[in-house]
Amino acid sequence: MADRAVALNPNSYLAWNCRGQVYRNAGLPEEAVGSFERAIRMSPIDPRLHQSLVGMGMAFVELRRFEEAVSTVKKALRQNASYSPAYRCLAAAFAHLGRDADAREAAARMLETDPAFTTISSWIARFAQSNTQLVIEGLRKAGLPE
Repeated sequence: MADRAVALNPNSYLAWNCRGQVYRNAGLPEEAVGSFERAIRMSPIDPRLHQSLVGMGMAFVELRRFEEAVSTVKKALRQNASYSPAYRCLAAAFAHLGRDADAREAAARMLETDPAFTTISSWIARFAQSNTQLVIEGLRKAGLPE
């Protein structure tokens, strides 16, 4: 359906962003990055740009491109400092880089901005994030409750 959406309207930021999310959730992070990049090129000042940037950051984590994840998500936070998924991604990326203090700080900010987050397990169940193994591992390393 995501491929069909971009085929029907190849100039739609929303279609490319959704395609990126679909591919990221399907465990195809390389394809997701390409979709997010296309969405961002199409609408570089879109008010929802932070969503594309964080989606791309999560895909970068799964690709073990942790530095790129950090720089991408920091751009998202400049646009929307209260977007909790950004802190989730940042915590995971910092943890994989061995930047433990930064990972714990990002995890604390995530908990502030997402009071519904109780455990990693509940987050996985709530958002069907089972394909994000490196993100989950990073969240554990950042000290979030299991």
